[in-house]
Amino acid sequence: MGTKHTAEFRQEAVRVALTSGLTRKQVAADFGIGFSTLSKWIQQERIAPEKPSVQSDLEREIVELRKENRLLREEREVLKKATQFFANQKS
Repeated sequence: MGTKHTAEFRQEAVRVALTSGLTRKQVAADFGIGFSTLSKWIQQERIAPEKPSVQSDLEREIVELRKENRLLREEREVLKKATQFFANQKS
């Protein structure tokens, strides 16, 4: 009996197969699935593309960049306060 893979796993395998430039055999081997399974998933995706159930790469990147931006602003504020503190110490 075959292994049941998640929709995310299937989508990632199809995405890599279509965009990486690797052969389907290489992608199938990398993902630990059969060549015919990968080919079937690609064919299904072309007939009826699934709507991504997880955030797209761009949405994830935006979230990460916003977190990083918030952290950098907080660090900048700490550095400003430290600079003011030490400037006042010399006076």
